[in-house]
Amino acid sequence: MVVGLREDIRVGDPGYAGPVASSIPLTERARERIAARFRALGDPTRLNILERLFRSPASVGEVVEHVGGTQANVSKHLGVLRSQGLVGRCKQGNRTVYSIADPSLERICAVVCAALGRDARADADALAPRRARKRRVMPAR
Repeated sequence: MVVGLREDIRVGDPGYAGPVASSIPLTERARERIAARFRALGDPTRLNILERLFRSPASVGEVVEHVGGTQANVSKHLGVLRSQGLVGRCKQGNRTVYSIADPSLERICAVVCAALGRDARADADALAPRRARKRRVMPAR
């Protein structure tokens, strides 16, 4: 997912919200709401929809062009994202336009994508063959 992400978000940076453990204790209801939001983000089609909406607001038809599939399926996914407060919608004439409603969403995606990038680089380094040492050939005497 490419959304103009930053790999340099670190602890203490404005884009870093801190670990949940350092936050105030969560109620059971809060945990359920957090889990529901993560479930909404846990579908590749919905991530593809968000990728499109990070560029600019779009109608269902414009999202379908980007994602593929049917209008009914994209509408269903937009409904899930909307029910969790991740996207919003407004009427523009006879069409409905969707946009990112939660400004923290891009930061969340940036943190996850940066971590995946670091993991991929570490995996690639671990799998890369070690460079063969050049052996010195001693001249015959």
